[in-house]
Amino acid sequence: MSDFAWILWVVLGVILIIAEIFTPGFVLLWFGAGAIAAALAALVGVGYPFQFLIFFIVSIALTAASRTIFTKYFMRESGEGGSYKSGAESLPGQVGTVVSSSQGALLEGAVKVYGSTWTAYPAEGEEPLEAGARVVVESVRGASIYVRRAPSQPGWRPSALPEGREE
Repeated sequence: MSDFAWILWVVLGVILIIAEIFTPGFVLLWFGAGAIAAALAALVGVGYPFQFLIFFIVSIALTAASRTIFTKYFMRESGEGGSYKSGAESLPGQVGTVVSSSQGALLEGAVKVYGSTWTAYPAEGEEPLEAGARVVVESVRGASIYVRRAPSQPGWRPSALPEGREE
């Protein structure tokens, strides 16, 4: 039986490596590699206790090393001081278009930014929002954004008509 132990380790290793394809984590691959290492030890003639020890040491060492490598090189920090921002934290500084003019005492309107429509309020000192105006997101508070009028850009007219047409 000890002559065929390496075959059992190889079968276990292949099963674990294939199972990795169907799982969301990235752990079974390393246990499959540990099983292959134990198969090599069994092929050389190492006893069962040492085969299991090699399996566990190689599996845990590869898992720990991969976590360190992935965290260090492949994960970006987000938020303050990070280089990658997503979702609502990426909105400040972005330009949007007012789709619904200000209404009510709080001057609530709606602004479309990146294809999403947000409840918007004019920032402190700004005039009420007018439909079609370009605005810059100043801040995000909860599910609402506070905006300022976008500085006018040369050659851009908010109510540009096709050439040859007059109002």
